[in-house]
Amino acid sequence: MKSIPLAQRMRPRELDEMCGQRHIIGENAPLRKLVSQNKIPNMIFYGPSGTGKTTAANIIAEKAGMTFFKLNATVAGSSDIKDVLKETETLTGSEGILLYLDEIQYLNRKQQQTLLEYIEDGRVTLIASTTENPYFYIYKAILSRCLVFEFKELSPEDMTDVLVRAMNALNEENKAQGGEEKILDETAARLIAVSSGGDVRSALNTLEASYYTADTVINEETAKAVSGKGYASYDSEGDDKFELLSALQKSIRGSDENAAVFYLAKLLESGDLLSPCRRLLVIASEDIGLAYPMAAAITNACVDSAIRLGLPEARIPLAQAAVLLATAPKSNSAYMAMDMALEDVRNGLGRDMPSRLKNNHAFGVGEVKGEYLYPHDFPNHYVSQQYLPDDIKDKKYYTYGDNKTERAAYEYQERVKSGNNKK
Repeated sequence: MKSIPLAQRMRPRELDEMCGQRHIIGENAPLRKLVSQNKIPNMIFYGPSGTGKTTAANIIAEKAGMTFFKLNATVAGSSDIKDVLKETETLTGSEGILLYLDEIQYLNRKQQQTLLEYIEDGRVTLIASTTENPYFYIYKAILSRCLVFEFKELSPEDMTDVLVRAMNALNEENKAQGGEEKILDETAARLIAVSSGGDVRSALNTLEASYYTADTVINEETAKAVSGKGYASYDSEGDDKFELLSALQKSIRGSDENAAVFYLAKLLESGDLLSPCRRLLVIASEDIGLAYPMAAAITNACVDSAIRLGLPEARIPLAQAAVLLATAPKSNSAYMAMDMALEDVRNGLGRDMPSRLKNNHAFGVGEVKGEYLYPHDFPNHYVSQQYLPDDIKDKKYYTYGDNKTERAAYEYQERVKSGNNKK
């Protein structure tokens, strides 16, 4: 009889047994409160593999007392979804159906739309999981009907308790079969936790293999041989991930391509692909911006290639992106303009836009104050008219950068606006 993997045997049955994620399942955390009151909304669980998304869904389903169905979108088709929805009309679904849809981003728009009516009226409660950013990959009508909970990558400290519990379980099983108790030394435990890259399933698989490989003590050498790698490039007691991401961005911002490649390498060596991808996308617009607008498109293409390839090949397009960004001209003008505009919005300014900008004609409204002038009817496709609300009409959010691209844009604007097309 094939044995059940340790990761499956150790799967928590209560939220308290879960590893990490205290921000959503800890005492007084939002998801914990909802489950304790049996108020289960439609939810999307978002985060890396092995962080507890499926486990949390199983626990919630058990607590809710609803009929539980689980589908994996990588293999499920429209007919599979419709079969679950049909259960809402049977006695089985009379108490409500909880559908756990793993990797929802693989469903196309039409398949996702099939769920709308059922989750809208409560016949189906949806818990969907994804390793991708839901705001990019999930149909907005589904997204608007769900609460999004982010499952964060687990630290080595988060895994301490589960490794201890797993060792106890392995020892009990081994003694029951006439074997002797084994010891996991502290260095080996640390290596297993760190080299797993925040994935509990990976850590437990390594521990189980190490247990049956070792004689009486699981040491660093045994764990390293089984996992195929040593310590990751960072952990929470050394170079913290967020410090490395900060170092990556500051190196690129400072135009040091060598430091940028080094910090990127440390992040990737730990198995963390998603975090540097996100940070490079941000850098392209925050630090390079309008000085080289194509940097955002090129970086996006490199990130897309990296995600499709996975590690270790992902390092190649990401290195290209990092070097490109570090050696590109820099500008934060658009980023600063947005932050200044956001500050005014949050302070309640500019509530009433000029009438000429409103879509009045669509509602049969007659003449409006200050007729809108169509720029394309004027020389150089420009005519001067007020666009900002009255209380901030003279505000200047954007300042042209001193790079070639923005200087060219400035000169063009000055040339166009210097004409006599005034209103």
